[in-house]
Amino acid sequence: MLDWTVLGSFIGYLALMLWFGFFFSKRQESLGDYYLGGRKMNKWVVALSAQASDMSGWLLMGLPGAIFLGGFSEAWIGIGLLIGTYLNWKIVAHRLRRYSQACGDSITIPDFINNRFHDRTGIARILAALIILVFFTFYAASGFVSCAKLFTTTFGIPETISCCGLTLSGYTLCLWIGALVVVSYTLLGGYMAVCWTDFVQGLIMFVAIVLVPAVVVCEAGGFAATVDGLNAINPYLQSLFTTASTGKAYGFVGLISCLAWGLGYFGMPHILVRFMSIDNPAEVKGSRRIAMTWVTISLAAATVIGLVFHLYLKQRGLTLADVGGDPERCFMVMINGIFANGFLVRVFAGILLSAIMAAIMSTADSQLLVSASSFSNDFYKVVLRKKASNRELILVSRLAVGAVSLVAIALAMNTQSEFFKVVMKMVSFAWAGFGAAFGPLILLALFWRRTNLAGAVAGMVVGAVTCFVWKFVLSGYATAHPVFGLYELAPGFLLSFVATVVVSLVTKKPSQEMLDEFAAVDADAA
Repeated sequence: MLDWTVLGSFIGYLALMLWFGFFFSKRQESLGDYYLGGRKMNKWVVALSAQASDMSGWLLMGLPGAIFLGGFSEAWIGIGLLIGTYLNWKIVAHRLRRYSQACGDSITIPDFINNRFHDRTGIARILAALIILVFFTFYAASGFVSCAKLFTTTFGIPETISCCGLTLSGYTLCLWIGALVVVSYTLLGGYMAVCWTDFVQGLIMFVAIVLVPAVVVCEAGGFAATVDGLNAINPYLQSLFTTASTGKAYGFVGLISCLAWGLGYFGMPHILVRFMSIDNPAEVKGSRRIAMTWVTISLAAATVIGLVFHLYLKQRGLTLADVGGDPERCFMVMINGIFANGFLVRVFAGILLSAIMAAIMSTADSQLLVSASSFSNDFYKVVLRKKASNRELILVSRLAVGAVSLVAIALAMNTQSEFFKVVMKMVSFAWAGFGAAFGPLILLALFWRRTNLAGAVAGMVVGAVTCFVWKFVLSGYATAHPVFGLYELAPGFLLSFVATVVVSLVTKKPSQEMLDEFAAVDADAA
């Protein structure tokens, strides 16, 4: 039966997010404002926006689900992400902020790549834009799947709904509702709306992800009792080197695959643009500290959620099948079970469940905005309408948000495919695509003066193609050849790095103008 109290909390939360869209729609004076907030974002907003847009529904659904099935050994993914987050803030953030402004005041990642290599053909910009559109469509689809799972679980939506002679899928209806809300405020407010909503959503996520596992631990009798209880259920649940579901030692391929997640950060357009938007490069250090505190506690709490869900089920005499059979819904199940009775308690439950929506929306909105900016600024303006006005480009961006959303919804509706109905699988593929296509290039473009346009193009192509081939062709041979079970980001990143370096070395050196620009950024950083 529909819980109107929780629904009311959701409606209030979604109304607040839409208000942000309306508010910031009045404050856009240029493309730089719509795409980058005019480079006026403070360190708190940049930090929480970067991390909230990074984690998505994966943090509250995908990771706890993986931990529930595989035990603490799946935490290697979180460890890889933690290392990657720190290195991205430490190595990339400050220099990218300065270099992107020095390179013709670049406002998107394709824009920066184009300006960094003085590409008069536009090939690098167009290629980068196409890569962003392809992989962000998969990423956005994962967010819409998360929305559908959240709504069906929270409100008990039946599999089919009959109305006015029509029969609709409950899952499909929830998919469209979630997508509509995300698209609405992204269309209205642009980058500033996205960042400020991400800031609020980051705070909500933080409270929820810490509070819920803490309650379960208290119910179990404290930390020591929790450890003993988990050992009684499965002695491998808390092992960092043994997979709980099989009892087998965590292999080298699995370990490298998990740690390789950290490499993805160097190529994430929706995170990198946060670095480009900070008001003062000197604030990067403070922003890094805020971000690292948030992500460290959040990843640890998400890991605990996956583990203590075993105790939650045991305490109530339930099995996974009794609560829907989907481990990615464990956080929602615990909130509904713990905060089950009383009006105010259910209101609070609604606020906590909104944290999952916050996680989903904080990433989906960023992905849609980056996709739209890549299409309008880096493809439409370059190929179709070179003299397009700012007003026209913002309109095209909004249309692109709608188009990408429709394709992502179509993918998310393919519930017959194991790939498209599991959040973790779609997120991991999109993450690999961006990390492999852009990660090596961003690092080399920022720190190696010899990198040239030919090397940049080669690296992007090799990284993106490797991910597709490895994921959908070579991984099928993993049983006979375990190396093909490696997460596609690892070989994609390596081959992209090698391609960029080798092609740069065997082709024409960068122009003196490019070298002087590189030296000027070096001098400015010093």
